[in-house]
Amino acid sequence: MLRTSRWGMVCCLTLEWLALGVWVGGLLVLIGAVIPAVFNTFGGQDLGGLFLTRAFEGYHRFVIGALAILCAASWYRWWSGDPAVAVSRGEMTVLAVMGVIAGIIVVWLHPYAAALQAQAFAVQEEAAKKAAFEALFRILMPVRWLYMVNLALGILLIGVKAKRSLYRDGVLS
Repeated sequence: MLRTSRWGMVCCLTLEWLALGVWVGGLLVLIGAVIPAVFNTFGGQDLGGLFLTRAFEGYHRFVIGALAILCAASWYRWWSGDPAVAVSRGEMTVLAVMGVIAGIIVVWLHPYAAALQAQAFAVQEEAAKKAAFEALFRILMPVRWLYMVNLALGILLIGVKAKRSLYRDGVLS
């Protein structure tokens, strides 16, 4: 039994695609345009680093919203009972891993890196400043790696959804 209207499902799928666009597109813009522009324009590591910290904090708010939309839309598609929009185990697994990675970054790694950054900026003595920046860069390496994994998973999820959209009643359309 189908429990949803056609327009309700169209809105649900539209919001899902929009949320994925924000998640993946936002990260691509940050990596491909904002980061190079900041370090080629601001002229200093301190000011550029602080700007990027704030930019990623804004991106994290969008990711939290996108994750909420993706989870709610997945639940709505599951609840609808419509086999044409059924939620696959693979889709849910990719979304869950993306959520866990985003949670690790937003709740733990980013605040820790921001605190290390503040320490590095506050230190005046050269050797201590160098040690503080080395500690910051050590934590930023896994953060960058996790962002890249999440980007790849987001692209994979787009592919899963695109593949599903080609099938109607189990037949390639």
